[in-house]
Amino acid sequence: MPIWTPTELDAIGNAEELRIQSRRADGTLRNPVIIWVVRLDDNLYIRAVGGPTSPWFKGTQDRQEGRISAGGIERDVTFAPIDPSLHPAIDHQYRTKYVNQPAQYVDPCLTSEAHAATLALFPS
Repeated sequence: MPIWTPTELDAIGNAEELRIQSRRADGTLRNPVIIWVVRLDDNLYIRAVGGPTSPWFKGTQDRQEGRISAGGIERDVTFAPIDPSLHPAIDHQYRTKYVNQPAQYVDPCLTSEAHAATLALFPS
């Protein structure tokens, strides 16, 4: 499986927002959605604050493939489920990275619904 380069990890991990497009079953890309992204060690994670019923999250489930753009980097990616034991560390990353954002936007990223809709991003 391909890995992120240090430059990609820094650029995407430091970006305030990420543009995500998942692939439909027929291979076409959905319309882009702007979401938050966090970095933990050498991995990147995203969450749907609306949980697994969030439209963009449901779209990732068709093929587990898509495209992201953040920090000047555009890459095709694979979406993968995560080990639930990572949630506390990912929560910490959201709290730390988005400390200057209002709690009304950060707190929904830390719920059990958001945990159920957390994905790792891998370059493809």
